Amino acid sequence: MDGDYISREEHNEFRRSMDAENKRLEDENNRQNHRLEILEETVKQVASISTSVEKLALNMENMLKEQVSQGKRLETLESRDGDMWRKVVGYAVTAIIGIILGYIFKQLGF
Repeated sequence: MDGDYISREEHNEFRRSMDAENKRLEDENNRQNHRLEILEETVKQVASISTSVEKLALNMENMLKEQVSQGKRLETLESRDGDMWRKVVGYAVTAIIGIILGYIFKQLGF
């Protein structure tokens, strides 16, 4: 029957070995948990960035539409000034031609 039992020293050595292994496993679990926390935080940040990019894209799309609209309005305003200037020049040329023709006709006696 002596062969079935282990000595106190063997038992204590086994216990120390198991305690060391349990400590190693606990440390590994803590490292893995820390890595998971970091990963979860990174996933949250990526989701936040994704949402921000989506909002930014929407804002840029709206800005593009507004810029196109403002470009059309600016073109209209610029052409208005050009149209008015052409009218003024046209009236001035017509008046000058009228004065010249009036002077010529007066000299000719008409």
